Amino acid sequence: MALKCIAGAALLVLLIGCRPDSEPGPEGMVWIPSGEFQMGSDSKLARPDERPAHQVQIDGFWMDAAEVTNAEFQAFVEATGYLTDAERPPDLASIMAQVPPGTPEPPAEMLVAGSLVFSEPSAPGEPWWKWQPAADWRRPEGPGSTLSGREDHPVVQVSWRDAAAYAAWAGKRLPTEAEWEYAARGGLESAAYAWGSEADLEGSRMNSWQGDFPYQRREGDGYATTSPVRSFEPNGYGLYDVAGNVWEWVSDWYRADTYARRSGRVVINPIGPPAGYDPDEPYAPKRVCRGGSFLCSENYCTGYRPSARMKTSPDTSLAHTGFRCAKSPDESAQPG
Repeated sequence: MALKCIAGAALLVLLIGCRPDSEPGPEGMVWIPSGEFQMGSDSKLARPDERPAHQVQIDGFWMDAAEVTNAEFQAFVEATGYLTDAERPPDLASIMAQVPPGTPEPPAEMLVAGSLVFSEPSAPGEPWWKWQPAADWRRPEGPGSTLSGREDHPVVQVSWRDAAAYAAWAGKRLPTEAEWEYAARGGLESAAYAWGSEADLEGSRMNSWQGDFPYQRREGDGYATTSPVRSFEPNGYGLYDVAGNVWEWVSDWYRADTYARRSGRVVINPIGPPAGYDPDEPYAPKRVCRGGSFLCSENYCTGYRPSARMKTSPDTSLAHTGFRCAKSPDESAQPG
């Protein structure tokens, strides 16, 4: 039934016109038609920052069909000489500005280039994220890891700032949070998932964690970390991996009360709040990520639902976070 719904949504896109004109679109991108949808969720699965569901109107735009790959990001780095945040030693002043006054400074051995990697805990209570020196987009798990055989996997260990830099170089931008959710739904406005109403516990539709996160993993989808882009069926708009694989940066600052502030009216092309505020970490402004990752599971985060939100500081890179780009028909329209 879900596949029939997806096919129906795709047919609808064709019937109403999939492009703003008859010319081919940007390579690797698909046209997302304008429309109105219910953003967020009031379902029992929804977290507080997904509520209340509210009406949003979106103009048509182009969206990358797949997440930006390692090969594509490498082309950007080779053309520009760009250094990602993970390849630069952390700035102590920036770190201390994001923590409460009186917080001890991190030890000197932590102030080296590196990033956060996932490490399966062997016992309850053990942390599953660890700071790994020399982990970056070329070495996602740290020294000894490479991109060999992963050229068509989504790039990870990139911060929001890195993603925005790539998008500008490519003549694109990061999608707004509203654009991302509208596109991820693929025409299935009321469905809990990008493919329909039923969960995918065995990993046939997305790259996620099957089993009891983080202590037990079933074989499921066959991927322990990232999977090649386009490994699973696209949604109704032709977008791949809008559920699972890697979290995707969007342009918006994060506020837990963004949706509450919009309640009771139709919002047109929202670009998010002017600044970030997370009540859980009030000193650390954060940007929004969407789509879930290979670490999302039914028992832990269900972040692969179209309405699910995650927040991360814009200088942070992680082993399960990447991005895709968007583009307006009028290239001067740059939400941010």
